[in-house]
Amino acid sequence: MLAVNYSTIRNNLKDYCDKATDNDETVIVTRKDEKNVVLISLEKYNQIMKMARNAEYLAMIDRSMAQLAAGNGQQHELIEEDEDA
Repeated sequence: MLAVNYSTIRNNLKDYCDKATDNDETVIVTRKDEKNVVLISLEKYNQIMKMARNAEYLAMIDRSMAQLAAGNGQQHELIEEDEDA
């Protein structure tokens, strides 16, 4: 992980973009008033977003399992489809 001030990255943007994509480096761009940003590759961003979606999905399953364990489930009969339809 690299921390670089705004002026440095502005003057060397291509180099830092290459580090993020080619070396899988995370670059923190420090700015005034702690309004920092992070530069990462699209591949790494997509991995992070996928992990976040998976975590949300697993949390939903955990909540559903807790509801079932608490007796808040409902039982339904299966609907048989007509094979001719």
